[in-house]
Amino acid sequence: MAVELKDLTKADDNYSQWYNELVVKAGLAENSAVRGCMVIKPYGYAIWEKMQAALDKMFKDTGHQNAYFPLFIPKSFFSREASHVEGFAKECAVVTHYRLKNDPEGNGVVVDPAARLEEELIVRPTSETIIWNTYKNWIQSYRDLPILCNQWANVVRWEMRTRLFLRTAEFLWQEGHTAHATREEAIEEAEKMIRVYQDFAENWMGVPVVVGHKSPNERFAGAEDTLTIEALMQDGKALQSGTSHFLGQNFAKAFDVQYVNKEGKLEYVWATSWGVSTRLMGALIMAHSDNNGLVLPPKLAPIQVVMVPIYKGEEQLKVMGEKMNAIADELKAKGVSVKVDLRDNVRSGFKFAEYELKGVPVRLALGPRDLENGTIELARRDTLTKEIVPQEGLSDRIVALLDEIQANIFKKALDYRNSMITKVDTWDEFVEVLNNKGGFISAHWDGTPETEQAIKDATKATIRCIPIDAEPEEGKCIFTGKPSHCRVLFAKSY
Repeated sequence: MAVELKDLTKADDNYSQWYNELVVKAGLAENSAVRGCMVIKPYGYAIWEKMQAALDKMFKDTGHQNAYFPLFIPKSFFSREASHVEGFAKECAVVTHYRLKNDPEGNGVVVDPAARLEEELIVRPTSETIIWNTYKNWIQSYRDLPILCNQWANVVRWEMRTRLFLRTAEFLWQEGHTAHATREEAIEEAEKMIRVYQDFAENWMGVPVVVGHKSPNERFAGAEDTLTIEALMQDGKALQSGTSHFLGQNFAKAFDVQYVNKEGKLEYVWATSWGVSTRLMGALIMAHSDNNGLVLPPKLAPIQVVMVPIYKGEEQLKVMGEKMNAIADELKAKGVSVKVDLRDNVRSGFKFAEYELKGVPVRLALGPRDLENGTIELARRDTLTKEIVPQEGLSDRIVALLDEIQANIFKKALDYRNSMITKVDTWDEFVEVLNNKGGFISAHWDGTPETEQAIKDATKATIRCIPIDAEPEEGKCIFTGKPSHCRVLFAKSY
């Protein structure tokens, strides 16, 4: 479907509109007939599949196995863990009936009032409760531990204000749920998995992240500690991009999951959960893209190299196609994903703009003169530069170039992120930086939920995290002036 690039709003003019338009015009996703839900289109889903494959391997390499648990959760399960139900109550979708019937008064199909469920079912917003009810049947002895499970699934959180990939009523994710014999093992697991997420974000997505602990106000409902990776988007707002939770024994006690230890005594199991979602697609778009469209890191690009012929007439197109297919075969043999675009119903200039919009990392253009000279035009999406290069040795050049582009995309995002971390020591400085610069603000906080909430009410900024490697530093809270022992990172966020 033809796309006019000039229709893309400039990011500096209206960042939100630029983002929404880019998601649709690049063929990633669109709004569905169900309010608040999205259709992920093939090109967008291809990116998610590459994310999924990389993460799935990382999980399996760290000893985890995939399983699947029900979409529906009995309502009574939620009430067993008080803070958990409180945290999710406002977002739950509830199934009350199991049958429809034709309305005798001719108003179409209606719910059959006689088919009310004995117990209402929650459409899963997260799976801790159903999984811990199941683990009770799996765990009797210390020999049954640890259990290291992950599931790839969809979840429903009934959001009223939605935005494609960033916040939708239904989204795709993975959720890991592990059971351990000791507190120390569970804490180690939670820390290990947040580092897996950091590795993926930085080395696959090209997005630098800050690893840290969530404050009590921002912690996952039912967790004793939540670890997070926080990324910074190009508009200066933060995006929580993945979380890993140490759940203590809260869910084990709620569902009476105990095991017999080596001494023959009963003990409650220790738990973690951790997850990332299709929100990562939003992070990928907003961290790198520009006014020409997407900028994709080669490791996640569905098409890493696109080849476009410049020709006159069918005979030239045939010759170009043969040559490009031969080059494509060489590249594919080296593990590069290639598309040869031989469409004859659109001009080469349109193709250039289209693949720029879709963020294809490398574009090769072959014309009659290139055929004579043994050359080809090579264009990079990350720098928008192009050069004429020899066809000889091209596949090796491109393999090296894809690594260079991956590194350059990360470095550009890292340099930007580092330039957007500002230390402040007073309330006036805090407000001024927040309103005029944005980004992460490193500031002292007195450690109380009340102060955190007051700052949020006054500015809409939240504590994104307490960095995991934060050095102790005595100071005064920017809001109350009370003593503080380390700096935390504040930001406005998605």
